[in-house]
Amino acid sequence: MLTPLEEQLLAIMMVVIMLGMGASLTFKDFRMALRNPQAIGIGFASQYLFMPLIAFMLAQAFNLSGPQTIGLVLMGCVPGGTTSNIFAYFSKSMLSLSILMTICSTIAAFLMVPLVMEVYTRGIDEALRIPPDNIARILFVLLIPTLIGMWVRKKNPNFGAVTELIGGLLGVIVIIFLLVTWIPRNWDLLLETSFSVYGAAIFLGLCGFIIGYFFSRTFRLDRRKARTVSLETGIQNGPLAILIVALTFDEEVLQQEVMLIPVMYSLFIVINSTFITLYYRARSNREEIARDRAKVEPAK
Repeated sequence: MLTPLEEQLLAIMMVVIMLGMGASLTFKDFRMALRNPQAIGIGFASQYLFMPLIAFMLAQAFNLSGPQTIGLVLMGCVPGGTTSNIFAYFSKSMLSLSILMTICSTIAAFLMVPLVMEVYTRGIDEALRIPPDNIARILFVLLIPTLIGMWVRKKNPNFGAVTELIGGLLGVIVIIFLLVTWIPRNWDLLLETSFSVYGAAIFLGLCGFIIGYFFSRTFRLDRRKARTVSLETGIQNGPLAILIVALTFDEEVLQQEVMLIPVMYSLFIVINSTFITLYYRARSNREEIARDRAKVEPAK
């Protein structure tokens, strides 16, 4: 599915991305989040309660195979990446909240992803499942550059800001890199793939956007925060899921079948997120105009 060179490049890129993610925050930001934990808590529940459940239900609805179910549930479990922060920025959502949610869910992933994967894949053949300790080890290793990034930001804010920018842009570059190198080599596989696999990969992100927004509004978050939670819920860290699969399965056919949905998800989430971002940006612009008009006193 991935060549050894691609696996090595992906691993290096993920380290840089996590470094940039850490550089986007200071330790003071966590104290601020604790003073207003509602949005973080709602985002956390959307990420680790709803997304894995949605993934599991889609796998059942589309009658996916065991390996495909593993890939889809893993995609529903992994935290959001820096890509969600970029779309939050362009949609005029709350970027600081998006970054905080990404960091918190990434740190929690060390415990939550193995736990949730164990719950939802328990009935699948043991040979197909991803060992929880393997997931935990990979995520723990990736936490190290995140903490280093936070330390760099504290010591040198300017260098930290540059690192944050590079990490964010690299998140999009990784997805493009995987698609450019992977799609031409696996074109026949894509033509042979059933519509149920396409449907599961597409609907996972779309359901995440919808659930994240309306769950937030149910708890009376304002629309800007709700849009942020929506994007953070629907946009999962595809490169991280691909890396976990690549480092877990050695057998090429099995790796290919498990990795298929994370790769396809990464393709379609960029397309879906672009349309959602344009819609959210238009809504934000209308709300800004309405607020500006409300400040203008009526003529006497």
